[in-house]
Amino acid sequence: MTRQRGEQRVLAYSAGSQPSGEVHPDTLQQLEQRGIETLDLRSESWDAYAELAPDVVVTVCDNAAGEQCPLWLGKSIKVHWGLPDPSRIEGSEQAQAEAFATVIQTIDGWLTKVLQLDFENLSRDDLAAALQQIPNEGS
Repeated sequence: MTRQRGEQRVLAYSAGSQPSGEVHPDTLQQLEQRGIETLDLRSESWDAYAELAPDVVVTVCDNAAGEQCPLWLGKSIKVHWGLPDPSRIEGSEQAQAEAFATVIQTIDGWLTKVLQLDFENLSRDDLAAALQQIPNEGS
């Protein structure tokens, strides 16, 4: 979503500390329903991006809040926007699909707020503060 909606203002990568090896089919379905291209999406380790020096690292999985980030992320602004992992929802297929839809919709709303930020004129500290507030703001 970020790559396609970011209007080339935001370059985004998605990775994790313990990738499953595949993007969950419900994630792909929800993204495709929103017109997001999924062809190049993959599940990969954050180690794949060790050569990058990201300005910002956003963790979204609830269990990522306590994880130690790799040293190469040391200078990045780090924010945590905790969301439940929809792949761990127990219940009917419909309940699982709804959980994925809710998470994707939430991230999409947060992305809208990120893209409204004035990156070029915010100090590093102001950007960090603004990013920290996004999940706390109403829709």
